[in-house]
Amino acid sequence: MNGSKVFWRGIFGENPIFRLLLGMCPALAVSIAANQGLGMGLAATAVLVASNILISLLRSVIPDKIRIPCFIVVIATFVTMVDLIMAAFVPALHEVLGIFIPLIVVNCIILQRAEAFASKNGVWRSTLDGLGMGAGFTLALVLVSSIREIFGSGTLFGLDIFWFWQSFEPMRIMVSPPGAFIVLGLLIGLINFLSVRKA
Repeated sequence: MNGSKVFWRGIFGENPIFRLLLGMCPALAVSIAANQGLGMGLAATAVLVASNILISLLRSVIPDKIRIPCFIVVIATFVTMVDLIMAAFVPALHEVLGIFIPLIVVNCIILQRAEAFASKNGVWRSTLDGLGMGAGFTLALVLVSSIREIFGSGTLFGLDIFWFWQSFEPMRIMVSPPGAFIVLGLLIGLINFLSVRKA
């Protein structure tokens, strides 16, 4: 598989949220507003790319019997770095995302890519895999959170988009936990339907 296929697979063919159903906790919990989805997606992408690169570099020296603990230490190191950088440069977003930033350590997407791809491939392909999976994860989070924000608050990235429709009444269920399940379920169903029709 060439490099471009490795990258695009993470966005379309094996999208972590819509196709593999990985990383559902942040997809449901922090997808109330588009800026939160984007921030979480970019943070996870940074950790995913950095951990894929380092694990790929160290794959020949990590003993097979302790590879999972080693992967977790690598991932936790990069999560701590991202957490501190966000706290320093984007404190408002850091406060909103809260505990979900440290929980990137146990995000199954990152550990799964370390185990299934980075530990078996070179640095370049592992980097492309991390970028593709991270981009797919970010796009999915932004899509889910944008839909929820538009219908639940009448805004998009904090900007009022229904200024011309004075009688617009936000659907409060969309910014509640059931709204996350409804939007995600409908999007997964739509993507599966389109995939079957294409096939």
